[in-house]
Amino acid sequence: MLRSLLPKAHHKFLSLPVLGPITDGFDDWLAASGFTPGSRKFSIRMLPPVDANLRRRRVDKIAKLSHPILQNCWKALMKSYPCGAGTVHTLERYLVASGLMVDGRQIIATPETSTLTEEYTNHLRQVRGFAASTVSSHRRTTQCFLQHLKEAGTAVRRIQASNIESYIAKAGRRLSRATLQHEIAALRGFLRFLTMDGRAPAGLDRNIDTPRLYRLEQLPRSLPWETVRTLLQSVDTTSPMGLRDYAMFLLIATYGLRASEVVGINLDDIHWRQSILRIHQRKTSSPLELPLTNEVVSALVKHLKRTPPPAPYRRVFLRMRAPMGVLKPTAVAEAFQALVRKSGLSTSYHGPHCLRHAYALHLLRNGTPLKTIGDILGHRTAESTSMYLRLATGDLREVALTVPGARTSKEGQC
Repeated sequence: MLRSLLPKAHHKFLSLPVLGPITDGFDDWLAASGFTPGSRKFSIRMLPPVDANLRRRRVDKIAKLSHPILQNCWKALMKSYPCGAGTVHTLERYLVASGLMVDGRQIIATPETSTLTEEYTNHLRQVRGFAASTVSSHRRTTQCFLQHLKEAGTAVRRIQASNIESYIAKAGRRLSRATLQHEIAALRGFLRFLTMDGRAPAGLDRNIDTPRLYRLEQLPRSLPWETVRTLLQSVDTTSPMGLRDYAMFLLIATYGLRASEVVGINLDDIHWRQSILRIHQRKTSSPLELPLTNEVVSALVKHLKRTPPPAPYRRVFLRMRAPMGVLKPTAVAEAFQALVRKSGLSTSYHGPHCLRHAYALHLLRNGTPLKTIGDILGHRTAESTSMYLRLATGDLREVALTVPGARTSKEGQC
């Protein structure tokens, strides 16, 4: 409650012409999101200049707020309040979370396109049997393409090759070759869906060319095992964030987990008495049970004792900075990049997935059978695991055959 936070000055903020009606709810949201009392006071005390700037923009009620208005407000306050202008973004997140403003990152769709997107989503889920993550990715591509058609003023039934080419050219400026190939594959699937009942011209999906990718054109991104050990030892485990990061990276280095699997671990997935860790693999949609090592148990216990997840969260790894919430896989990548910078190690890879590759190569060099490595990593086929054989250069040299008729170096000497 704002009254308990600022017992003498709360009336001043509650009486603000524009933001006064939501000030109390804003403070409650800050407290529930994990903001400290000091941070809450700082944000509340920034509301008067924010309110004044909004009124200069002829905003007299919350219903007139929009993301462009708040963005311009933030730019103006950056000149006079460079340390406090970020309150505008915090206020924006509160308005979205409270339903007082539409999320600016969401694509605003018409009823027709919304219905079409839902039909295609159900088709992918029920007919094609795609995993939830794949359905979400295809849904996003569909929404972006329909938004592109809307901006071009083109109806779905009048799609032409030029519309597809302009969309791919626009996507190609922000996506890599491999990601663009996935984007085009999703677009092809949507176009084929539209032609099933004649809602789009047939044959458009066959006119799309994809970026040229070659099988096994890149080696797996792997770090030397000693570098992995040095990285783990460089983590500052005296802070709550350091304990969390150490536990996450240790799980990846010990079991070869993906970042999405690490952030998805719940308290219910850890069976302490049976020493079993249950992993829900998002990529293969299959469960995986792994034995808990003493080192992993120690790291998890230290992290959970220092930062136990508050109700109603059950995830083991959460955000350490306000607002409180679950971690995304991208947050693991950002934490790994920060660790590499602090450690001072010279590494060519700055993503946590290289720890997974390093673990697979470490097992291979220790004589672990390829089938066992594939089971641990959650691979469906042996072909996925066999790519690590290309990194075992020492073992490959041992199986090299002598070329018939070739002279040795001694025989060639005079």
